[in-house]
Amino acid sequence: QVQLVESGGGLVQAGGSLRLSCAASGRTISSYAMGWFRQAPGKEREFVAAISWGGGSKYYVDSVKGRFTISRDNAKNTVYLQMNSLKPEDTAVYYCAADRVYRGRDYLAGGGMDYWGKGTLVTVSS
Repeated sequence: QVQLVESGGGLVQAGGSLRLSCAASGRTISSYAMGWFRQAPGKEREFVAAISWGGGSKYYVDSVKGRFTISRDNAKNTVYLQMNSLKPEDTAVYYCAADRVYRGRDYLAGGGMDYWGKGTLVTVSS
């Protein structure tokens, strides 16, 4: 079992930045692909970004490319999502997830993750 706890959410003005962290426990995440998803009010959960076991492969949804960066520190058992140039439409609960297989663009179709955190709320004001 892998337990995931997100942190770093909050209220920020449009154009601002936030860095989300996802701390894992129970198992090392070095053998897991990791991802970030988000769910806005009244909408379905959507894929945001994913990173492979060693960090060599990353994939982003088009709407965040060039603004968000996913990274990982396996020694700290932690994954990050740096979010810059935030927009009101980025407002959502952000979830961290772990997957035994790195699926790249297939995450856009949903599913594939084995473990989920409980989420952290990001609110971007206009």
